[in-house]
Amino acid sequence: MSQMGHHAYKANAVETASPQQLTLMCYDGALKFMRRAATACEANDLARMNEYVGRAQAIVNELNVTLNMEAGGEIAANLRDIYLFVSRHLSQASMQRDVVMMSQCTDIIQGIRDSWAEAMNVGAAAA
Repeated sequence: MSQMGHHAYKANAVETASPQQLTLMCYDGALKFMRRAATACEANDLARMNEYVGRAQAIVNELNVTLNMEAGGEIAANLRDIYLFVSRHLSQASMQRDVVMMSQCTDIIQGIRDSWAEAMNVGAAAA
């Protein structure tokens, strides 16, 4: 697939995705950039590490600001706390060049992502 074809495919996937699918895409994107940041950190490529940490944080921050605190109640409040923790922890990991801290963030987001995907599957099966 050409580069232009790939971008068109991705744009179409985002434009036609449900809100639930968009959230899943955000989790996947954050995980991708967290893993890339850890790899760059291990390679001592600090510029790339910082770029990837920034991109992961931007996605986590987007997940945070799109929470519906009124409708989400305690779950939304807990997610907000987790997203804020992950964002701070990624900053610390970047400053300290700490791959273990980055992995902890990845594990947290992976767990939420997997729970989200499972909830989507249960909802789809019930429909």
